[in-house]
Amino acid sequence: MERPCVRVPREAGERTRRALADADLVDEDHEIVVDDDVIYLPVTDPESLSGDYEVVYRDVPAHDRQRTPADLLGFDPSYERLGDVAILDTDDSERADRIAQAILESDLPVRAVIDRASKVKGDLRVRDWTVLATDPDDGDDRPATETVHREYGFEYLLDLAAVYFSPRLATERHRVTESVAADERAVDMFAGVGPFVVPMAARGATVVGVDLNPAAVEYLRQNARRNGVADRVTAVEGDVRDVAADYAGWADRIVMNLPHSADDFLDAAVTLAGDDCVIHYYDIQHEDDPFGPGEAAIRDAAEPAGYDVEVLTRHVVRSYAPHELNVCLDVRLSR
Repeated sequence: MERPCVRVPREAGERTRRALADADLVDEDHEIVVDDDVIYLPVTDPESLSGDYEVVYRDVPAHDRQRTPADLLGFDPSYERLGDVAILDTDDSERADRIAQAILESDLPVRAVIDRASKVKGDLRVRDWTVLATDPDDGDDRPATETVHREYGFEYLLDLAAVYFSPRLATERHRVTESVAADERAVDMFAGVGPFVVPMAARGATVVGVDLNPAAVEYLRQNARRNGVADRVTAVEGDVRDVAADYAGWADRIVMNLPHSADDFLDAAVTLAGDDCVIHYYDIQHEDDPFGPGEAAIRDAAEPAGYDVEVLTRHVVRSYAPHELNVCLDVRLSR
């Protein structure tokens, strides 16, 4: 079907598209066409264009628009996606079932829909889930709660019913791991399935990941292999306070992402730290003084052991609850 299009040289295509989009004139229902060195940009109202644009009529294909859950429900439902699993958080079982069926009937690449059934609980930091719906045509025999999450070029296999994982911390993990050097020795004291460990190892560091949860440790080993870094990763099951003596004075970098109780593990972190070590210490504190308690706790643990403490970064990760912030202190310990 012929549609009005703005015809421009290829090198001017993106600049022109942005200008048309700013004027709300881009025809989103039809595709942009590239023909040799010329681009055809479909527009909605050619009469509104200034004489600076060359308008022609030509055949352009319509977008093959995906059917969304909102198309089927008549409203935009709230859900998250982790890999091929959709996650709801609602106490209304009838509404949850409606949304689950719509998600599976839509064109989203989802094989299961689950609903949060409890808060994170216990030392292993896991929660209960209700499986609302699964794709009957899916031949996969994995648990409905198991999926593969992709983040900054890495893949993480995990089972939400067996391990703790938050995709919302992806940007923070990337911030930290981008600062890792190839010759470093790093310890993740609460490693989970490896979202800090794997990218640090991919940058050439030698990494020890410790976790109390045996399922998380097994997924960590699988994810190290999946991402091609198993030769630089050691996964240890256990309480890091018991493990620390085995790596005393070893670490150039330590990740302490257990924000509700990281201060209970600072003595272990000091044991692990080498003569010059950066610690990424996560905390949750009131907005009136989000960094002070963590900094004081680090100094109380490190200075008696002969370390100078230098705070490199005071960083707000996200809002955690009303008037509470999830923060990170990047701190250098130097003997």
